[in-house]
Amino acid sequence: MKTIIEPFRIKSVEPIRMTERPERERLLAAAHWNLFGLRAEDVIIDLLTDSGTGAMSSEQWAAIMRGDESYAGAKSFGRFEEAAQRRTGFEHVIPTHQGRAAEHLLFAVYGGAGKRVLNNTHFDTTRANCEASGARAVDLPGPAGEDTTSDAPFKGDIDLVALERELAEHGDAVSLVMVTITNNAGGGQPVSLACLRKVRELCDRYGKPFFLDACRFAENAYLVQQRETGCSGRSVAEIAREAFDLADGCTVSAKKDGMANIGGFLACRDADLAARLRQMLVVTEGFPTYGGLAGRDLEAIAQGLDEVVREDYQEYRHASIRYVVDRLHAAGVPVLRPAGGHAIFLDAARFLPQIPWNEYPGQALAAELYLAGGIRSCEIGSLMLGRVDPDSGNELPAHHELVRLAIPRRTYTQSHMDYLIEVVLDVHARKEALRGVGIVWQPAVLRHFSAHFEPLAKTAAV
Repeated sequence: MKTIIEPFRIKSVEPIRMTERPERERLLAAAHWNLFGLRAEDVIIDLLTDSGTGAMSSEQWAAIMRGDESYAGAKSFGRFEEAAQRRTGFEHVIPTHQGRAAEHLLFAVYGGAGKRVLNNTHFDTTRANCEASGARAVDLPGPAGEDTTSDAPFKGDIDLVALERELAEHGDAVSLVMVTITNNAGGGQPVSLACLRKVRELCDRYGKPFFLDACRFAENAYLVQQRETGCSGRSVAEIAREAFDLADGCTVSAKKDGMANIGGFLACRDADLAARLRQMLVVTEGFPTYGGLAGRDLEAIAQGLDEVVREDYQEYRHASIRYVVDRLHAAGVPVLRPAGGHAIFLDAARFLPQIPWNEYPGQALAAELYLAGGIRSCEIGSLMLGRVDPDSGNELPAHHELVRLAIPRRTYTQSHMDYLIEVVLDVHARKEALRGVGIVWQPAVLRHFSAHFEPLAKTAAV
């Protein structure tokens, strides 16, 4: 049949509190125009993130009841370790309470003053942990990702020419090469196996370790299956395993493709590196067989790592994203294409061309989506990913000004997606009236989480 249905039945429901625009205006003002400051109960459809916000399966809830909460050597760790080893092929698996904790451990080893870490695009916490160590996070997005309107299949690829140039010119300073799959900051776009094979070759040639930021490894594998020549007959699990086989290790937030509400891990092949990481883990996270997680959480992740590679699940997951992208595109809404793995990305720069990058068109658009329909989304642009030029000290814009509508796993139905489309179209019809926002206060690190904003009365000339 042409209709792709959700491959599950709904057993438990959570009520949604409906609000009207006057109330949402008061709520957003009280939150200083920062969507992270809203209470979840004041949001109708919450697309702020897909991290830890999905619904767990009946098998995951059953697994939770088996949770062994022993401090050391719990059965639950054994099941978690076996599932992660089977999925990734890495012998050494180190649990953490979430992905950024794994990043913190990784950059405690590979970071440091004068070091350079290369990535297709560092996401927010990856960059923050890298730069907190004193290292420089260098983004090398592939040229195909520059055009948000093209149908290039692998816009998430790292720029291989730029990567080789960095390795040749700064080889002594480069401590680590990372590739994020899928490329979240680049619109949830996939990375091809062909690209990963070339990265492996370059890392071998220059003697550099190669790690994956593999939060969405299964979604990347599905898109490879659908788009890369020679992969259509391969399973999602097989493609994911090849990607891991090309790397020396990985960091994973299990709140994404681990299908759990909390947790993460760092995995690698090198026994000496693993021993060093475990020693640091004891200080910050806990004993190496629980790493800051309850036994029940380890059980949920172990089950989730099996469910995420199921073909029917991935087909449904991506169909729901394509459904929204295709209908918005057909209506003339500037949306990043082709559809990525976990979210719909609105191109705020094209949506609101009257707002310059330093008045944060993505934040302005995200605020209006909430006011118009109670939808909470996230700016992925110069607010989140803007950076300071280390040479000039000037603030630089991000590569794109995007608004991410991240779809929680197994949580919303097609009617919710139809409502989302309606709200976006309503805002698009009034786009000329929107103005930018200014920053009233911001913290020194990860400012998008807690900064205060105010709407601008008028927009400066572009």
